[in-house]
Amino acid sequence: MKKTKKGMAILASSLLALSLATIPKNVMNTAHAQNVAKKYLIAYSQSSLPAGYQTAIKNAGGTVISTMPEVGGVEVSSSDPSFLDKLGKVANISAANLERTYKLDTEKPTGADGQPVTITEDADGTYWSSQWDIRHLTNEGKSFAVESGGTEKNGKVTHKAIVGVIDTGIDANHPDLKANYVGGRNYVPAGGYNHEDLTDETGDPTDVLDREGHGTHVAGSIAGNGKIKGVGPDLGIMAYRIFDSSGSAPTAPIVEAIIGAANDKVDVINMSIGGFDNLKYYYEGTRYSDIADVLLWKRAVQYAVKKNVTVVAAAGNESLNYDDKKSLTDYMNAVYSIPGLVYKGVAVETPGGTPGVITVSSSNKWSTKDLAFYSNYGNSFIDVAAPGGDNGPAYANTGNLIVRDFTYRALATWPTYLPQYFTTLADGYAYLHGTSMASPKVAGIAGLIKAKHPEYSPSQVKAVIKQTALDYGKPGQDSLFGFGEANAYTAVTQK
Repeated sequence: MKKTKKGMAILASSLLALSLATIPKNVMNTAHAQNVAKKYLIAYSQSSLPAGYQTAIKNAGGTVISTMPEVGGVEVSSSDPSFLDKLGKVANISAANLERTYKLDTEKPTGADGQPVTITEDADGTYWSSQWDIRHLTNEGKSFAVESGGTEKNGKVTHKAIVGVIDTGIDANHPDLKANYVGGRNYVPAGGYNHEDLTDETGDPTDVLDREGHGTHVAGSIAGNGKIKGVGPDLGIMAYRIFDSSGSAPTAPIVEAIIGAANDKVDVINMSIGGFDNLKYYYEGTRYSDIADVLLWKRAVQYAVKKNVTVVAAAGNESLNYDDKKSLTDYMNAVYSIPGLVYKGVAVETPGGTPGVITVSSSNKWSTKDLAFYSNYGNSFIDVAAPGGDNGPAYANTGNLIVRDFTYRALATWPTYLPQYFTTLADGYAYLHGTSMASPKVAGIAGLIKAKHPEYSPSQVKAVIKQTALDYGKPGQDSLFGFGEANAYTAVTQK
């Protein structure tokens, strides 16, 4: 895959869509030096909470916001600038640091780039002919007859496997999703995160309404069943909403959602989210790290895997080689740094770089040798690829915005109540691209494998996905496609 200066410039100009994996919003800002409350994460030495932890936190000047007892984690608020120093004297703590916040990216079309997308329904009233990705993955729908993820009788679906979608929520009443939606949970507190006082955020744990569209699109790629089809049109979907209406989500609620989904006994978790944590950085000469974030991510994934849950994550969309650690640190300094802040340590992509997940890069419609221009890659990083779409070969060869063809992106569901986006269709569908669109294809395949083989462990599910992947790129495992492009038909027809 060619990595050109042109491609990096495109990324830097924020021309990628909301469909891409989320990026971290650095917690360091001008308020850091002021006496205002900030959020911290604490990871204790054991995967449980020690006796007296609340008193120790209070004595150090902190207030507990939430706890993650299953993984020995606590989210804390403190306005004391010496909170971490005081906490350093407390026993049984492995790591403590300012909490990372993840932020959804947005795409702002300009000029000819902003022309809307239109497509025509097929004779049967569907958009099947426009779903190049699902048609390819399912061998023109033949995999549905082998395993669809459930059974239908008298209009009622019995789900043989459930996929938990940790994302922006869902349009649970979308006609293509409502038969497969089986519940969900909201982790966003009243007012949202970061003291933004969002009036639409009431803290209702049942409020999974998708304000952004991202989670609904992901859900459609997994289990859409109507005008569009997902990889498993009879799989069940549970929605775990972790992004507030401003598009923000700190680490703690994401970790809580992983634990919650595992406790709900979902079969698969999809996380089309991601960003970088850094193990060493300096702000105005003081050393900090994101070790607590990384440790709690790791423990949460381990917790889910031990609960027999297969975890799938997007590789991210920075067009970076994950094996080149210096380039990752350089990227963070170029994109996320502010005056006084310098990254020095190893950058870890979370959750994609977390042990135990299936990490997915993004392939495209027109090439079996090149990934989508934005996709991250790396021999030690990528397990498999899946169709996430791009803007077509003309754009890949020229970088000219005018020649972008949005139909090379992935078509799936979009909230029927949201304003029309420039790549959305008026009746609740959208073309998006990104590793966010690749990851749910693999999560759907994992769901189909579990539906067919409920006795399989996460390691066995992962093995089937790798063994049945189409060998794209260089022969054998490679840095772009990993073990190949995952395929639903070959996975469910494996003998």
